[in-house]
Amino acid sequence: MHTDIYNRLLELARAQKLTHYSDIAPLASLSMDIEDDRDKMASLLWEIVQHERENDRPMLTAIVVHRGADNNPGEGFFSAAMKIGKFDGSRDPIERLEFWVRQVGEVHQYWAAH
Repeated sequence: MHTDIYNRLLELARAQKLTHYSDIAPLASLSMDIEDDRDKMASLLWEIVQHERENDRPMLTAIVVHRGADNNPGEGFFSAAMKIGKFDGSRDPIERLEFWVRQVGEVHQYWAAH
C-alpha cells in the first residue's frame, strides 16, 4: 500500500474534506493525464479499499473525486464497492449519489473520532 497516499487520505478524512485524484497522484509520482498512471492510481486505491475492509473501516477512498464540474468519484470507486459487497452495482444516478454520500459520511464520522 502506498503510505503517502494513505496518510494524506487519513489527514483529509479527519478534517472532513474531499480530495481530487489529480491532487494525490503526485504523491506516487503519477499524473492523471496519463492513462497508465490512471490505471496505477486505481490499483493503489484498490489496495487502500482492501486494507480498510480488512480492518473493518469505511471506504476511505470515497473522499477521492474528479476535479471539475461533477466532483464525483470515478467508476473504480463503485467497482471496488461492488467487489467488497457494499454496493449492488446500480446504474441509477440518484442511487449511486446516495451511496457515495453515505460512504463519505461514514468515512468522515469514523476518522473524525479516531
